[in-house]
Amino acid sequence: MKKYLMILMLALLPALTAGAAPVNGKMSADVDPHDKESLQRGAKAFANYCMACHQAELMRYSRVAQDLGLSSEDVEEFLIFTPGTQVVDVMRNAMDSEDSLDWFGAPAPDLTMTARRHGPDWVYTFLNGFYKDENQQFGVNNLVISGVSMPHVLQELQGLPEAIREDVDGQQRMVGLELNEAGMMSPAEYRRFTRDITNFMDYIAEPVKAERQRLGVYVIGFLLILLVLTYLLKKEFWRDVH
Repeated sequence: MKKYLMILMLALLPALTAGAAPVNGKMSADVDPHDKESLQRGAKAFANYCMACHQAELMRYSRVAQDLGLSSEDVEEFLIFTPGTQVVDVMRNAMDSEDSLDWFGAPAPDLTMTARRHGPDWVYTFLNGFYKDENQQFGVNNLVISGVSMPHVLQELQGLPEAIREDVDGQQRMVGLELNEAGMMSPAEYRRFTRDITNFMDYIAEPVKAERQRLGVYVIGFLLILLVLTYLLKKEFWRDVH
């Protein structure tokens, strides 16, 4: 019986540790694919602040509407800002790739799979990691991507944090960020705002995640019942031997 329990625990280990706190200095986004209100807010924020430059070409507006409980009218009013775009179309940006190359030195990357590639905590930390750096092209840098070639598009909401530097072993090193002048949002409001964007980006990277987790509960329940039946069957087969 102990052997069967050990096998089951090893099989469940990835699921049990999926929500563990991140390492390597990343902030925890605590995404939730079942939080539709957060996903709806995130979709609106993503469309308003990210899609001027970026796109999510592997996702369709109609799929977003279906999964998040939005009507076609909601999508057209709050998510679509590119002339000629319909609800059945994919989520393309409003900026020409040549303009992006001229302004930023590289085309703005597609964001559909970013949360799948780097993880939601990476995205959340990036959105909260901008700070003032007058040596950069747009006057900002980022804790996650040093020398980032994009402006802090959420600066009006957050404000612009400044680096805190201390002398460490004879060298000036950055030890944190300090927000001296807040933007339109309080720090707590801004963290919720960026968490909503991260939650939405995690959703578009894997739209079936919520359904996969729902079905996973039934699968684990089935395996537990099967484990008990298998153990009872084993005892019955070996009764005469023992």
